Amino acid sequence: MAMGNYYELLNNVRLTGDWEAWIDFFAEAVIVTATQAVETAQQRLDLSRQDRDKISGLGRAATSSLQVHRALMAHPIATSGSLVGKTGMTPATVNKALGHLEQLGIVRELTAQKRNRLFS
Repeated sequence: MAMGNYYELLNNVRLTGDWEAWIDFFAEAVIVTATQAVETAQQRLDLSRQDRDKISGLGRAATSSLQVHRALMAHPIATSGSLVGKTGMTPATVNKALGHLEQLGIVRELTAQKRNRLFS
């Protein structure tokens, strides 16, 4: 609904007490928002499954890479230090896992720095 129509609807409710139109408008907005949220959640689940399938091909590195991936799914932007804290793995293991995830195109380093790098 365009903003002009929105204000017209509010004015109509104020002047005539046409609450049914307001409730219809509000219910439609809730439906649209909920539908978008479900679609976004489904897309995130699909992407996570695809990522896990790629990671499973890493062999021995898959276990630590999956842990880092899981931590990043919970907090999509993180430093390697914060991932060490979230996973309980050593910094070297986290950094190797991040390297594998970067090679697979799952993770991207955002800062182009040597220290305090930020990953997404």
